[in-house]
Amino acid sequence: MFSLIQAAGWPIWPLIIASVIALAIIAERFWSLRSSLVIPKGLLTQTVQDYRQNGATPASLTKLAEGSPLGQVFAAGLKNIKLSPAVVRESIEESGRAAASGLERFLTTLGTIAAVSPLLGLFGTVVGMIEIFGSSSPTGNSNPTQLAHGISIALYNTAFGLVVAIPSMIFYRHFRATVDNLLLEMEMQATKLVEILQGERQA
Repeated sequence: MFSLIQAAGWPIWPLIIASVIALAIIAERFWSLRSSLVIPKGLLTQTVQDYRQNGATPASLTKLAEGSPLGQVFAAGLKNIKLSPAVVRESIEESGRAAASGLERFLTTLGTIAAVSPLLGLFGTVVGMIEIFGSSSPTGNSNPTQLAHGISIALYNTAFGLVVAIPSMIFYRHFRATVDNLLLEMEMQATKLVEILQGERQA
């Protein structure tokens, strides 16, 4: 591995750093965007039961909000449940936007890595071409060692740029779709909670 990095030259280091960051983001988002963590199963039913038994106490709202992003949205709705439906929905939407920001954390960075990695690879290719042209002497003779080094820099950086960019883009798209689906489910459950507690539908 070290010999490959050495052959690719110094332009490979930004790509290595980008790949490490991308891997860390992918692992973290896989863990944080689990459905069981964002939208715990049975939370809607449990929240309705707790509210009907104990009401919206500060302790229960705090516990609910700290439990999950969906609980955070539920807590915002319950806090204003005795106000007009418009106010309740507005508070839920505000909390939903805050939850969405948390779910989308680091995705912009991952998308940037996916977009920039091919450019970093291209930069390495340009550096390699400069090495190649620099291997030629004024008499037309070429230094074989410098020529080979330039070709290595050009090819390795181009390849590694694509190796970093392609998985990063795939996972960026995957996580974006996952976040959209989770937000839709959260919105549906929050609307159902409000309608149940305000007597507009059955549990």
